[in-house]
Amino acid sequence: MSGAVLQLARMWTRRAIFAAAAICACGAEGPPERLRFPSTAATGSATLGLQALHLGGARDGVVYVPTSYKPAEPLPLLVLLHGAGGDADDWFGSYAARAEAARFVLLAPDSRGSTWDAIHGRFGADVSFINQALERVASEVSIDRARMALVGFSDGASYALTLGLANGDLFARVVAFSPGFYQTTTNRGAPKFFVSHGTRDTVLDIGHTRTMVGVLQSQGREVQFVEFDGGHQVPAEISTQALAWLAASWSP
Repeated sequence: MSGAVLQLARMWTRRAIFAAAAICACGAEGPPERLRFPSTAATGSATLGLQALHLGGARDGVVYVPTSYKPAEPLPLLVLLHGAGGDADDWFGSYAARAEAARFVLLAPDSRGSTWDAIHGRFGADVSFINQALERVASEVSIDRARMALVGFSDGASYALTLGLANGDLFARVVAFSPGFYQTTTNRGAPKFFVSHGTRDTVLDIGHTRTMVGVLQSQGREVQFVEFDGGHQVPAEISTQALAWLAASWSP
């Protein structure tokens, strides 16, 4: 069996196991993979710049609101999902300046454990926490619901792909930097994808990503796939390209 075919077999096996677990976990509030964004207008006063979420104790997260924010002008929202063993601060070497220039609102939650729940086989506390964080942002900042994206690196990229497929009716754009796999229960909406991966990545094999991109494209999904000469990382030029793709894809 070829490596690509073997990876597909493993992917679909994981999906079957994951779907069964999700069915068992589904409670009264609906499917456990569902993200929610309140439809009501923001009623609070937004704090500009970088601030803590103040929702999760030691594992919390941050929000960034551009200083040019005006309540009468809804802004795009990017939900940033860190890699395994990381936290929200991993994004803020350059992303605050990027968000200020591009006028994006950023929400970067911390996973409840060392990585995201679905990586271990089922949705749970992380989806609940992200929903709490989305509710807080929605209560304070005017967000353009037509311009919301999930962005992730490494395990966070796998999680972004997984949540994006399950919530494409809410998050219509997904950016996945160096993902390892994806899983889903029910596909919703028609999200568009930007995927990147380094050809010399020794942590997560680019071959798996090439297979995943091929599967998504075979389903008729729009995917921009960028390979670069590098390892398990997000080079500045790739990040710039991804944000430019987002802005262009949201243009009228």
